[in-house]
Amino acid sequence: MLKILGRKTSSNVQKVLWCCAELGIPFEREDVGGPFGKNRTPDYLALNPNGLVPTIDDDGFVLWESNAIVRYLCGKHGDGNLMPRDRRQRANADRWMDWQQTTLGPPMGVLFRALIKSPPDDLAPSEIEAAMQKAVPAWRMLEAQLGGRLFVAGEALTMADIALGNAVHRWYSLPRERPDMPGIAAWYARLNERPAYREHVSGV
Repeated sequence: MLKILGRKTSSNVQKVLWCCAELGIPFEREDVGGPFGKNRTPDYLALNPNGLVPTIDDDGFVLWESNAIVRYLCGKHGDGNLMPRDRRQRANADRWMDWQQTTLGPPMGVLFRALIKSPPDDLAPSEIEAAMQKAVPAWRMLEAQLGGRLFVAGEALTMADIALGNAVHRWYSLPRERPDMPGIAAWYARLNERPAYREHVSGV
């Protein structure tokens, strides 16, 4: 059985848990990281030298990096579902997964650590404002992408939505005023209609 190492409150672990729930993949999960520790032990570092979560063990195949794990699981269990069969559609979903890590992830990480994390990190107000100034244009890019679409890569849920689903939940959890983005708001509401999303992301 698939084993997932990581605490359920981690945004990156939530991607994997939500993906498994959407695809009906049975799994066992062990709390690692955060208050549970264990991610800097020699045994864990032998699996994942970054010392971060999640890490999976799929019948002896060990993999880390959350988006890589999501791609692997979608390819193994959800080809044609969360991972589109069409190469161009798949590349489009891949692009938004990479964009989540390179463009949206960094400022959202700062905002989470300063405004949502408990206890919050002690960041200067200028750092928080700079992160907000980067996050808003990034969300506007996704708003434009969602124009006329139900989901990030088209009319069906894909691995692109899995990669971005936690970020939008945190965006709407920020105790800050946000510009009106109706496409993002409608997409977030659509995600919340999914039991797997509520169980592993927005309800955690």
